[in-house]
Amino acid sequence: MGFINVTHPASFLLTGVPGLENSHSWLAGPLCVMYAVALTGNTVILQAVRLEPSLHEPMYYFLSMLSFSDVAMSMTTLPTVLRTFCLNARHIAFDACLIQMFLIHSFSMMESGILLAMSFDRYVAICNPLHYATMLTNRVIAGTGLAVATRSFTTLFPLPFLIKRLPICRSNVLSHSYCLHPDMMKLACADITINSVYGFFVLVSTFGMDLFFIFLSYGLILQSVMAIASRQERLKTLNTCVSHILGVLAFYVPMIGVSTMHRFGKHAPRYIHVLMSNIYLFVPPVLNPIIYSAKTKEIRRAIVRMFHRIKM
Repeated sequence: MGFINVTHPASFLLTGVPGLENSHSWLAGPLCVMYAVALTGNTVILQAVRLEPSLHEPMYYFLSMLSFSDVAMSMTTLPTVLRTFCLNARHIAFDACLIQMFLIHSFSMMESGILLAMSFDRYVAICNPLHYATMLTNRVIAGTGLAVATRSFTTLFPLPFLIKRLPICRSNVLSHSYCLHPDMMKLACADITINSVYGFFVLVSTFGMDLFFIFLSYGLILQSVMAIASRQERLKTLNTCVSHILGVLAFYVPMIGVSTMHRFGKHAPRYIHVLMSNIYLFVPPVLNPIIYSAKTKEIRRAIVRMFHRIKM
């Protein structure tokens, strides 16, 4: 089916939390706090890595990429979420919704790829420390970041066109305060098999493979750590991975929950779908700067020095 003579609504109607429409103004407060924490925390980490020479190392370059993807994700969802909850302005133009959908899924895939790169960084640092500096050069790090971004945009480039080819005539009401591919394709009054199959292929071939290789990296790391004779040294080595492990859990657990609900939880209450999606999009950008600031003393020291210089 081509794009000609395909029926599309002029706009979609976004939804906050079903059943709590009268409380949206109260929910806007916590959401604003979460956005403030996410944007401020990740921006501070980006500035700390940029300004502090001691953080010009592979681990922190990857962390700055993670912070960038979190800032980008927050900025992508912020306009429609705050308009929906603060102003009750629920309409979004069809093409604007397609762009937001593409960006949300792209930055999410970028975060997955960056977490994989960070697990490789930990693997090399622990299992092959003598070659760490020669393997993870600035050129390799930049190439990795470019490859992660390219994979995200090229893999997800077909999604807007797969939606645009579908006639949407059942309804124009979306289930969230932002646009997602599974949510949009369910409004079509045509066969959505291609969209569903491609979405599942993307999920398995990117997020699934990233998670597999992260587990593989930590399996090899654990094998190497267990060969260390001293218990204290084993704990010290593993402690360098704690913040990354927490970041992986903060990202993948909600994502797996959302994917499971969309595919197998069709009869679950709508507010469960909305809650899981909101946790998936809002929680990782909030938790990541907190996790890395709390668990990485080098980051804490750099942030303190940065603010000290500002005061002076």
